[in-house]
Amino acid sequence: MVTIKCRGISFSNIQAVIFDKDGTLEDSQEFLRHLGLKRSRLVDAQIPGVGEPLQMAFGIEVGKIDPTGLLAVGSRRENEIVAAGYIAETGRGWIESLTIAQRAFDEADQMLKSSPPSPLFVGSLEVLKSLSEAGLKLGILSAATTKAVEKLVKAHQLSEYIQLEMGVDSVHLNKPDPKLFLLACERLGVNPAETLMVGDSAGDIQMGKDAGAAGCIGICWGNAQVSHLEKADVAIASLDEITILAD
Repeated sequence: MVTIKCRGISFSNIQAVIFDKDGTLEDSQEFLRHLGLKRSRLVDAQIPGVGEPLQMAFGIEVGKIDPTGLLAVGSRRENEIVAAGYIAETGRGWIESLTIAQRAFDEADQMLKSSPPSPLFVGSLEVLKSLSEAGLKLGILSAATTKAVEKLVKAHQLSEYIQLEMGVDSVHLNKPDPKLFLLACERLGVNPAETLMVGDSAGDIQMGKDAGAAGCIGICWGNAQVSHLEKADVAIASLDEITILAD
């Protein structure tokens, strides 16, 4: 058990820390933007006129993506459903619309499967190492698929520090459902009340709070003063603001 301190806020008797992936550990904004553009263009190739509004729905902006938008925080299934909704607006049936969306998403995945891994944010590896060396159990809980989490861990050789690699693979369970956090804690073998959640979205914070986490640390790299993290116990601009005090 350790005490973790961030910007004057202390969390005592901590047994584990669970991190979000995209936007928290992994600087994946550029990859996600390319993925969203591929998906929308592939849909537009079949249903002309859908691509541009779909990009807006994904939260794709000029040169970046909205960190609170669908692409940044939604699961793959949620993104597919939204895309299918835009297709259905053209008069196609729901099953056909969902099939078109899923096919476009699968094709986009194939086109980008050889893309180099997104980098970790500067300092993330060092923080993971220090937390692990302090005896904390560490996990990653992402709205992306478990396969995507496993790819990150393998690409950056994090298996020495990460004991849980968990994504959203069920159509019935997505962030911010607290059951996800509780399930992650169960798989780690830790008490939620002794586990911190670290994430960059309001959904991460809500999930942790509703699950009874020991605390929720919001992160927005470079600028902690963002409105979507206002419900976090503390918001930070870099992971190295997480400091460890031995109990």
